[in-house]
Amino acid sequence: MSRLQLVRITGLSFISLVVLLNIPYTLLIQNFEYDAILRKPVGYVLTQFHAGGVGLILTWFSFGLAALLFIPVSVLLHPIIAREDTPYLAVATAMGVLSGALQAVGLMRWVFVIPILANLYTDVTASEATREAVSVVYQSVHQYGGVALGEHLGQTLLACWTLGVGMAMRRSPLFPTWVIWFGLMTVPLLLVGQSEPLATVMPTMPVLKTTVTGFILWEIWLLLVGVSLLRVPQQRLMSKA
Repeated sequence: MSRLQLVRITGLSFISLVVLLNIPYTLLIQNFEYDAILRKPVGYVLTQFHAGGVGLILTWFSFGLAALLFIPVSVLLHPIIAREDTPYLAVATAMGVLSGALQAVGLMRWVFVIPILANLYTDVTASEATREAVSVVYQSVHQYGGVALGEHLGQTLLACWTLGVGMAMRRSPLFPTWVIWFGLMTVPLLLVGQSEPLATVMPTMPVLKTTVTGFILWEIWLLLVGVSLLRVPQQRLMSKA
């Protein structure tokens, strides 16, 4: 594969990632009160989930698969912007790969675990003791798989990847300066937003809800990176990125 082909494929991959992430995300907002429902009472969540049926499970499944696409995207970008003076980029790329994996694992709980719990909880023959046991299991799975792995570790690693990639991009001739700084601007928003998942176990912690804003801007940045790679002049690719 030529350098030009790699750059163009990576650009298309960035744009495709944003599109594929936002299709299930929009459906979840419309059909499942996402992401406000994540902090709702267990009974309400499981009842609403059960009402969503197979369509809702498939939506979550596509969301999890879309999150996995971040792994090849981060890998494809690495050789395009890697230089001898960016040794930290290898660590950043590894963080991107791990972030995609952790967030996919967190999302997949809605495919392989929550449906079983929702069926048990909404069963008309279920006793109150059964519903209480299901609630405990749900809270454990949600806190570990969702909050700890997906929301905290996955998103923190994502912010670190963005920081490392943004720093490496500053040494590359392929991106406008304003695009680079646009991406770096999202990092503090993503990191400060970690106060919200931490507050689930430390209620006295002040919460700054910047994650949603940070992710919207971050996805816009992904689009800008993708467009920049598609439009970069071929002669500029002769320079070592």
